[in-house]
Amino acid sequence: MGRALFFSFSFFFFFFSLFSFHQTSSSSTANEEKLYCNIFRGQWVKDPSYPLYDFSKCPFIDNEFNCNKYGRPDSDYLKYRWQPSSCNLQSFNGLAFLKKNTGKKIMFVGDSLSLNMWESLGCLLHSSAGESGARYQYTYKNGIKNITFSDYNVQLLMYRTPLLVDMVKTKTGHTVLVLDSMTNGSRAWRRMDVLIFNSWHWWTHTKSSQPWDYMQLRGKLYKDMNRVVAFYHGMTTWARWVNRHVRGPSKPKVFFQGISPSHYDGSEWGKPSKSCEGEVEPTLYNERTYLSDISSEALMVMQRVFKRLKKPVYLLDITDLSQDRKDAHPTTYSDHGTMDCSHWCLPGLPDTWNLLLYNALL
Repeated sequence: MGRALFFSFSFFFFFFSLFSFHQTSSSSTANEEKLYCNIFRGQWVKDPSYPLYDFSKCPFIDNEFNCNKYGRPDSDYLKYRWQPSSCNLQSFNGLAFLKKNTGKKIMFVGDSLSLNMWESLGCLLHSSAGESGARYQYTYKNGIKNITFSDYNVQLLMYRTPLLVDMVKTKTGHTVLVLDSMTNGSRAWRRMDVLIFNSWHWWTHTKSSQPWDYMQLRGKLYKDMNRVVAFYHGMTTWARWVNRHVRGPSKPKVFFQGISPSHYDGSEWGKPSKSCEGEVEPTLYNERTYLSDISSEALMVMQRVFKRLKKPVYLLDITDLSQDRKDAHPTTYSDHGTMDCSHWCLPGLPDTWNLLLYNALL
C-alpha cells in the first residue's frame, strides 16, 4: 500500500496560484455572450408570483426536501426571484420545454443535490405544462430514476453517483474509491441528449460517513489524502471522460451544476454562533457573505479542471447566488429531523437553478 498522501492547504494554494483562473471555461463564456449578460450575477428580489408551483400538487418531492409538508411556519423564503444585473431571464415555460425536447433524454448525474435539482425540474414541468403535458410515468430501474412525460416522450433521469468516479469492492470486502477510473455508469451517460453533472459534498465526508475504506490513484492504495486534492484527481478523470465521449456542442449537451454551498457556519454571514436554523431571509445584496475555505478551494479545482476541457461544457455557476440563500434550507423541517443546512427546500432555490438551465438551453 502506498503511504498516505497529504497536502497542506498552503502547498495546494501555491500549486493552483501558478495558473491564471477564470470563472468559466471558454465554452460557457460563449454561452454568456449569446445571452448578452452574465445571468449568474445579480440579486434576489421579492416577487409575489412565486413560488412557481404548489408543493402539495407535485408528486416528485422527497420528504427530505418537503419543508412545507413538515411544518415550516414561514413562507417569505418562497417569494424570492433571481434578477440578473444586466438582463432579464425568460420565464419558465414547461410546455415549450417539453415541445423543444420531444423525444430527448435529460439526465442528472451526481449526489443528493442533483436529486434536489432533478425533483425541482420534474415539479416545474408537471405544474406548468398543463393537464396534457403533466401526464407522466415514473420508473426506477438499475439505479436510475426516470420521469417520462408521456405525450412528448421527454425522459428526465437521475443517476445517483455522488463522487462520479468508480467505487469497487475488493476480495477482502473493502470499498475502494478509484480516483482515475470512471466506467461504472458512463455507458448510460453516453446515450443522453443532455447531461447535468454535479459532485463535491461527499468528498468532504470523513470517518463513518464516508462510503469508502481506501482511495486508489495510479494503482496505489491510500488510506486517506487531502480531500480537495482527491476531488481534483476525480474531476480530472471526469474531464478526460468528457473529452473522450462528447462528440460536439450538442451530442450530448453537457452542463456542470457548480458548487452548492452549505450554511452550517454562521461566521460566514457575521453570526459565528449560528447556523441556517431560524434564518428567514436572504443575505442582502450589499452584505454578500463568503464561502468556507474548503468550498473556495473546490471552486479553484473546478476552474483548473475546466481549462482541461476540449469539448463544450456549460458551467451553471450557482455558487454565489446560492450563498445568499441561507434562509432556503430545510433545517429541521424534513423527515430526517436533524439539522440540514446542505440541501434545499422544494419549492425553493433549485427552481432558480433550473430556470438558469432553461435559459441556457434556449
